[in-house]
Amino acid sequence: MNAAASVLALLLVLGSCQGLRRHRVEEETPEEETELVTEASKFGSLWPLPQKVQISEVSFKLTGYSFRIVDAKQSSAGPSCTLLQDAYRRYYEYMFGSAKRSGKNKNRRSGASDLTELQVWITSTDSDCDAYPNVKSDESYELTVDQPFAVLKAPKVWGALHGLETFSQLIFEDDYGAKSINATSISDFPRFPHRGILLDTSRHFLPVKVILANLVSLYHFCSHPSLSTVLINCLFAQETMAMNKINVFHWHIVDDPSFPYMSKTFPQLSQQGAFHPYSHVYTPSDVKMVIEFARLRGIRVIPEFDTPGHTQSWGKGQAGLLTPCYSGSRPSGSFGPVNPILNTTYTFMTQFFKEISAVFPDGYVHLGGDEVDFSCWRSNPDITKFMDQQGFGRDYSKLESFYIQRLLDIVTATKKGYMIWQEVFDNGVKLKPDTVVHVWIGGRYNDEMSKVTTAGYPTLLSAPWYLDYISYRQDWQNYYKVEPLSFNGTDAQKKLVIGGEACLWGEYVDSTNITPRLWPRASAVAERLWSSKDVRDINDAYNRLSGHRCRMVERGIPAEPLFVSFCPREY
Repeated sequence: MNAAASVLALLLVLGSCQGLRRHRVEEETPEEETELVTEASKFGSLWPLPQKVQISEVSFKLTGYSFRIVDAKQSSAGPSCTLLQDAYRRYYEYMFGSAKRSGKNKNRRSGASDLTELQVWITSTDSDCDAYPNVKSDESYELTVDQPFAVLKAPKVWGALHGLETFSQLIFEDDYGAKSINATSISDFPRFPHRGILLDTSRHFLPVKVILANLVSLYHFCSHPSLSTVLINCLFAQETMAMNKINVFHWHIVDDPSFPYMSKTFPQLSQQGAFHPYSHVYTPSDVKMVIEFARLRGIRVIPEFDTPGHTQSWGKGQAGLLTPCYSGSRPSGSFGPVNPILNTTYTFMTQFFKEISAVFPDGYVHLGGDEVDFSCWRSNPDITKFMDQQGFGRDYSKLESFYIQRLLDIVTATKKGYMIWQEVFDNGVKLKPDTVVHVWIGGRYNDEMSKVTTAGYPTLLSAPWYLDYISYRQDWQNYYKVEPLSFNGTDAQKKLVIGGEACLWGEYVDSTNITPRLWPRASAVAERLWSSKDVRDINDAYNRLSGHRCRMVERGIPAEPLFVSFCPREY
């Protein structure tokens, strides 16, 4: 092999390794695919299925010209609640499009069988209208569709948002486009309070041209020239999350390949670490917009800044942060994880996470802590000397624990809670009682869930919900059939499971395929985390999800098909 070929081979190897992440240690054998029958569900296309629902055969007509969504007189939230007023306009558009503005049927009088009003009643004194959602937010609601008007009651605005989505899903059309809704009674609340989607924006910075083509009609405001490319993709993703009652956007914002977060305190991080210092970054105004857009839809934004591994992009802009690797007695020129033995490391982390705590209002930040390669630490003589001084021997997991413990203390000082990947727990790091442990390694994840909850920690599950693993089959069924509480444990242990997340890592995902890769596969996870444990009928789920997928398509979302099918309004 000549020199050029050798270099090329090396680059190919490095390229294949760079940024690869979280390959499940032991892949579960997929369950046998259930043969499904296409037939109408008695629940229509409701998704996720409410906890209690009764649908009558009595129906009422709706027209865009006569129907309106209003605040109930008794509601604690009125016209000053921007969150609800925006939601009313948004859902009117979903249900009727431009019918009212265009004046269609403006001469038609309402008949005795018409439903002309949905009254929204926030029942608690504090509506949470100006607040940010959190893990304890009340998302419950009650919906009654009857004459003379429909009533949506919710203690907080978060439940009202979900109820508006459910109401919009109850509306159906006849062959001539006339809209109707059946008399319905619903009492609903989520099974788990944390229902998330992880998006990785480090491995691919998402270009805008394809997304803009999808957003112009329904999401025209997102194409404003002041919004960055990735912001538009994030907003688009959040709109679809709300349709599926997903309430957490886990923003895996930086990683080895790139550092697109523009830090005010350390601007050189994105200047040196992003794919491009101007076009491929999240500006402070971008981040603020994402957070507010999410809040208006009841979605939390939890950022992840993963250390000490997955930090190659950090080192490009912060000299001395990463550990120099050695080849024999000399530096090799490459760098490994964050250098845990320097005081300057912790000074930097203190300043950085002080900024993060101010920028992101959620009560939690995800600190990562997974997949730390010890080989560079092992090669470095200064690290070896420090290990001897600390009495760590050659157990590099103790060195990792030393770093993580100091980092946790830094974040605790900012008054934030933290989430960590399961390896931090596995390595015996001392954690605060309310630390959220995120279980991601497949194969024996039920054993891990049992261990973490036995130790008393709140737990998130992602191991069976890695959407970057795809197959030529109806793989949504595997995601749907997961039972998050199937591990061996007491009732007290199972109450510690706060929910889960579907993860979409970005090695092979950009704006050309992110939306169809996510939906409707993530919808299967959404119902598992929202609906009752007893909702297990895979055939009914298939028929409801098929209708829900068509609804997403109608709203401008290129959700991929479940199987052979058609939608009344194709994408």
